[in-house]
Amino acid sequence: MKARTCTEWFGRAATRAIRLFIVCAFLTAGPAFANVSWDSLSAEQQQVLKPFAENWDALPEERRQNLASGADRWLAMSPEQRDAARGRFDRWQQLSAEERDIIRERWHIFKSMSPEQQQRIRDNFRRFQDMRQEQRQLLRQRWRDMTPEQRERLRERLRDMTPEQRQRLRDQLRDRRPPARSDRRRQ
Repeated sequence: MKARTCTEWFGRAATRAIRLFIVCAFLTAGPAFANVSWDSLSAEQQQVLKPFAENWDALPEERRQNLASGADRWLAMSPEQRDAARGRFDRWQQLSAEERDIIRERWHIFKSMSPEQQQRIRDNFRRFQDMRQEQRQLLRQRWRDMTPEQRERLRERLRDMTPEQRQRLRDQLRDRRPPARSDRRRQ
């Protein structure tokens, strides 16, 4: 039986998704291998990385390490996880170059933050995703209606709050209760 190529097995879009996943892995993974030669890769890794085979030896060592690590992660994914990765790749492909640059810049900013700041952003994102669609739309519209100065004041106010104060504020907003007098701040 003839071995199928990655393109025959998954299709062109899936192959692009695999490549994007591997490139993303390259950007985020640390060195995990020492001097990764093509022959040192497993047959499965070689199949995933087949588009890089001809130029493998010309790639910088760090890139080969990251590609090999990304191939391992791809191989460890379930079919559902791979489908989700393909979907993310398709959405990425549809973005303009400017949108991709903005995302890359924001990613670099995020990676430069402390682990605590990163976790706070992840938690806030999860809370936002857990909101009903109407709540999210209302929040977006309120943000759009603010002036840049109002947005900055809000950011400063939230930064200065303790986690408990932020939780109380979230609870109040969720319940649509007016804040207690002791929680109000003068602007």
